[in-house]
Amino acid sequence: MPWDILLVTVVRALAEVAGLMLLARGLLWLFGPKARKGNFIYELLTVGVAPFLKLARTISPRFVADAYVPSIAFFLLFAIWLGLGIAKAAMCASRDLQCI
Repeated sequence: MPWDILLVTVVRALAEVAGLMLLARGLLWLFGPKARKGNFIYELLTVGVAPFLKLARTISPRFVADAYVPSIAFFLLFAIWLGLGIAKAAMCASRDLQCI
């Protein structure tokens, strides 16, 4: 496998992991503040997605409430994941490879 396709695949996998971490964090958020306070898993998920939350906060306008930032980060990660999938398909098609 060419190195550029491998690089796109690895970055796409990292976007998938971050998206799943955001989903898991949202699932734990549903259990309420008592379940989140001092929960090691919730804190681990928060640390894992903190760069994406900061990125979503910086690109969103100031009038957007902080409660919506995780949703913006999730849709940002989804757009990155989708774009990388399209890029990988284009790279594979240009080299006549069948990539999964």
